[in-house]
Amino acid sequence: MKLVIQLALIGLTVASLVLIQLALARREDKYKKLIAITVFLTFDLIVFGAFTRLTDSGLGCPDWPGCYGESNPFLAHDAIHAAHTEMPTGPVSLRKAWIEMIHRYLAMTVGILIVVQMVMAWVKRASIRQSPWMPTFLFFLVCVQGAFGAWTVTLKLQPVIVTIHLVLGMALLACLVWSHQWEQGVPQVLLPKPSLLKWLASVSLCVVFMQLALGAWVSTNYAALACLDFPLCQGAWIPEMDFEHGFTLWRQLGQKANGEYLTFSALVAIHWVHRNFAFLVAALLLSTAWSARKLPGLQQVSLALFAVLGMQFMTGLATIFFSWPLSIAVLHNAGAALLVSLLCVLNFRVFRGAQVTSPQVS
Repeated sequence: MKLVIQLALIGLTVASLVLIQLALARREDKYKKLIAITVFLTFDLIVFGAFTRLTDSGLGCPDWPGCYGESNPFLAHDAIHAAHTEMPTGPVSLRKAWIEMIHRYLAMTVGILIVVQMVMAWVKRASIRQSPWMPTFLFFLVCVQGAFGAWTVTLKLQPVIVTIHLVLGMALLACLVWSHQWEQGVPQVLLPKPSLLKWLASVSLCVVFMQLALGAWVSTNYAALACLDFPLCQGAWIPEMDFEHGFTLWRQLGQKANGEYLTFSALVAIHWVHRNFAFLVAALLLSTAWSARKLPGLQQVSLALFAVLGMQFMTGLATIFFSWPLSIAVLHNAGAALLVSLLCVLNFRVFRGAQVTSPQVS
């Protein structure tokens, strides 16, 4: 209990910096500003979570919620030093411990801000645009996300748990962006009749989440370097692949379900599926952005989609050709979070602010 209180105080200390800013804001802007800051910090949390995963810091503190039973790595220095001395190339070091704990501190801060958002929504429910049930749902979602964060550590980076943890983080970001758009107000969007944009926008968001899950599966299985050539993979369009073991969900990291080591052909299958599904995702998102490019209220969103898609293509190629450099890999994860955010904005404006106009007859 003492450890939980200490960690809660750390999260509250960081969150208080945001709450002080809110206290100084105008009365009518407080709730909207709180959501905006929570969106920003959730995006940062996702990017830093990618950094934590890519630096192999997920087990920098092999217990949860603290670090060797302490609230920060300074207090756990002796235990960390002993673990690192026993296994110098292992998952524990002082640097990795700090990376992991900073990630947890940031997660606690986001959780506290969502609690504040939920309380404010019920107190101010007569003056805000959206139902207070939305931030209440966010509160339960962040609790589930926290549980998967704990299982990520206690189950020793089991790939399916880490993948769900990442996808839930993106879902939390998507809901926060939707909530922020609701408080901003709905710009009017005139859609031609008939229009495929609603269908394209909703399917694009679903497909991007599927690609996120595949990308997380690549990352959590360390399959990013399974194919170091492009557009071929292992010198072939369809290389030797082990789909059965590559996509067995319930297994330990680096192992098959029976405990044997995972084969390289299984890693190739994981990488190949993510890479090739990306072409379908890109085609669909380009069609969506192209359909929205001239519509008032959607022009900036469509331009941003084109730009982020280009960035994702370049960072994806750079990850392959430069053997998975850390900065590029983190940027690739950030681009995925940006795509989710932009598609949420697009879907909100299309579904909440659209007015259908009949074609003019000459």
